[in-house]
Amino acid sequence: MTINTTPHLNFRGDARAALECYHSVFGGELLIITNEDAFSVEAPEEAQQVKFGQVLGDNGFRVMAYDVPASSSYDQGDKSVFVSVRGDSAEEITQLWGKLVESSTVVEDLGPAGYAPLYGMLKDSFGVVWVLDVAVAYNPS
Repeated sequence: MTINTTPHLNFRGDARAALECYHSVFGGELLIITNEDAFSVEAPEEAQQVKFGQVLGDNGFRVMAYDVPASSSYDQGDKSVFVSVRGDSAEEITQLWGKLVESSTVVEDLGPAGYAPLYGMLKDSFGVVWVLDVAVAYNPS
């Protein structure tokens, strides 16, 4: 089993531009899934905003980003970065979640999501927001 940590940057409508910029700098693979793609449109004007995005550089560079929906509070000091932990198996992620959740506030329960077989978000006692999920290959069809 392996895990990795990746900076997860949060924006209000600028995630696509930021990811495209980082991709132009670091190269590699650019992946952008919109709210529409993930079947999670809260407001029509946010349909093309980024629900999940990442740049995976050939050199090991990794960054993830998304657009915080208008229905959620957003301040660059409030939700500017998540620590994303992605694992290969539900067992691995469930075990890590169980350890992190002990002194944390659950933001989104660990469970299936439209883009991952297992996903959850919590804020630990130090104020750090953690996103845990099982990584899967994206199939746009």
